[in-house]
Formats: sequence, structure tokens, C-alpha cells
Amino acid sequence: MAFYVSSKSVLIFRLFRYGSFPQGRVCIHSSSICPTQEKPTLCSQENGVRRITLNNPKKRNILSLSMLDSLKEDLSNLDKNNLSCILISGNGPVFSSGHDLQELTTKTGEDYHKKIFSRCTEVMMAIHNCPVPVIAQVRGLAAAAGCQLIASCDIVVASEKSKFSTPGAFVGLFCSTPGIAVARAVPRKVASYLLYTGQAIGSTDALMSGLVSKVVPDDLLEEETEKIVEAIVEKSRPVISLGKAFFLKQIHQDLEEAYEQGEKVMVENLKLADTQEGLSAFIEKRTPTWKHTNQTAT
Repeated sequence: MAFYVSSKSVLIFRLFRYGSFPQGRVCIHSSSICPTQEKPTLCSQENGVRRITLNNPKKRNILSLSMLDSLKEDLSNLDKNNLSCILISGNGPVFSSGHDLQELTTKTGEDYHKKIFSRCTEVMMAIHNCPVPVIAQVRGLAAAAGCQLIASCDIVVASEKSKFSTPGAFVGLFCSTPGIAVARAVPRKVASYLLYTGQAIGSTDALMSGLVSKVVPDDLLEEETEKIVEAIVEKSRPVISLGKAFFLKQIHQDLEEAYEQGEKVMVENLKLADTQEGLSAFIEKRTPTWKHTNQTAT
């Protein structure tokens, strides 16, 4: 297989943009390190929803160290009392093409490499440990660490034309850390296909394998994502937070232990004022009025 290396390549790293190479050749291209004072993410919060947008479309929303730093900041210092969910999306035609390969050459050094992967892990763990559901809205390609990012989220809504890949082996860097999140989201055989071949899968295959929660037409992506956001926002925040924490915990427990702990969680859940309000509202055929606090029922 021939490798054509050119920073001026018209194809501009076809693999990480489209998820595949032209037959018979591999074009390797990565963005140059270009310091900027602009924050690479946009972050806002309103009505219980924190919206984080990867905002470097010219470089395919690469997860550079600065992007990872920005993501970590956006996922930290959460106002838990006024937060129902987090929505992560990408500006432009590509959700994220993964790490900035220019940052991974010997020119930047081993310490810098360690910092990149450490920061990336911190971002993924911040999503995992987040007390509220984290939703990824995907349009276009989610590759390598970009695929790792969406695999780490609780819910993934993708457009019909979206693609997903872990193509690192094409450039000699196996997607070991992306594979951690991917292997926990899809069956082993699917993860193996993605990691060993580097080939992209479409949104339908991603949905069937469990990497994606829902696939919608491209022009309805925002609308359908908002429906999911609204469905979460209208629930009691402490109830969803309690539910997410136990759901993720019990996955790694054996069946008997999970049920034993689940019984206790259900009993504790019933002590919440919001839970009793929800039960009363159902019985009385009215809309519940949530306190959105951990206050216990009297």
C-alpha cells in the first residue's frame, strides 16, 4: 500500500473526513498546530440544559489538547441543582475526526503525548461520572477519539449520513483508548471489526450494534434531539441522577448482587419528596410539580 504524504493534499486526509480511503492509496494529512486565543468549544446553559459545541470545523473538530482542555472545563463546575442534561454537538460537516496527529509526532515529545491521552481520559471519565445524562448529537463522521467521545455518552442521536470509525491502524497508531469506550458500547465482534480493519460503519449499522441510540433524517437531527432533551428535562433531576448512577454501577455487578443493591436503591428512591409527588400526581391524574431537590418526603 502506497503512502502519499502532503500537507497540501487536495483530499485533506480522506480517511478522517469520510471514513475511507480512495482505493489503492492512503493520504495522510493532519492539521498544523496553530495557537489561537479563541475557545475551541462553545458552552451555554439554559433551562436545565448545558450545550457544548465542538467549534473548530475548519480542522474537522479535532480533539487537540486545547479542545480537550476546553471540553474538560465545560464538563466541570456543574450547577447540579439547575442541570438536567448535557448536549454535545459538532459545528460543521464533521462531528470530530479525533486527535490532532500533528500533536502526536516526536517533535512534541513523550510528556506532551502523555498529557494528551491523560486529558482525553479525564474528559471521558467526566462524561461517565456526570450526574446527569450526556447526549451526543452527531452529524457527519465521528472517528478515532471522536468515536470514543460519542461512545462514552449516555445517548447518541445521529443523522442518517453519519459514519463511525476507529481508523488509527491505517496510520500506524492503533485506537487503543478509543477501543475502551467502543468495546463497552458494542459487541466484541463489532468492536473488533472497527478496530482491526479501520473501516467506517454507517448510522444504521451503528444503531444495530448499540453504538447509536437513534438515527434520524439529517434535516430533523436538531428537532429529534430536542425531543429527547425535553423528555429528560421534564423529569425530576434527583431521580434521573440517582437512576444513572445505579444503572452504570450495576452493569459491572453479577446478577444477584445487582438485584440486591437495586432493591435498596428503589427503597431509597421512594423516600424522595419528588418520588412521592410523582406517585400522587399519577394517582390524582395531574401533572407533577417537581422540587428538583434531594428533599425527603414528610
